Amino acid sequence: MAEAARAALAASPVIAVVRAPQISDAAALCAALAEGGITWTEFTFTTPDVTTHLHRAAEAGHRVGVGTVLTAQQAGQGLAAGASFLVTPGLRPEVADVAHAAGVPVILGALTATEVAQAVDLGAAAVKIFPARAFGPGYFKDLRGPYPDVPLVASGGVNAGNAAEFLAHGALAVCAGTDVVSPEVVAAGDWAEITRRARAFTEACALR
Repeated sequence: MAEAARAALAASPVIAVVRAPQISDAAALCAALAEGGITWTEFTFTTPDVTTHLHRAAEAGHRVGVGTVLTAQQAGQGLAAGASFLVTPGLRPEVADVAHAAGVPVILGALTATEVAQAVDLGAAAVKIFPARAFGPGYFKDLRGPYPDVPLVASGGVNAGNAAEFLAHGALAVCAGTDVVSPEVVAAGDWAEITRRARAFTEACALR
């Protein structure tokens, strides 16, 4: 399960993180992102009615997960709505337990070297370094010293201008936020613009 998730991330190393007060059509949003080369979409519990959006996107066959998961209850709600992976902002053992019981990958948030080790011990499929912008791409190279085999995901402050650098310095994948899924554009349902932004991001990463 974890190995398959890592391989899939390596093959398509951008996760679009959607934080928007309004999503007009979650399935169309995922389709627009996929058209631009981003096949991982993470909706978050900071988004109103997130489980409805998850259900609609998952029902349409898109690879969707749920993030900002803080409790076992939220993890269960996300999985019931169709999430195929879980993401936390920090170390949440109870969320990891739910993910493992359900047989789905969990990406646990961490920052320090100690937290990375704890995330590995909790069975994380990958470890999300958040906030990545606080330390920059060089921090990933530093973490690669003691953790050469731990899959790291850069999240927070990653954009088309620096994503390739994070990948070059050891990140397995990066998270694309408002640089791609602007709340205003998502709310307007401008799917052509979402595709344009996704394509620009993936091209900046030299992924297409």
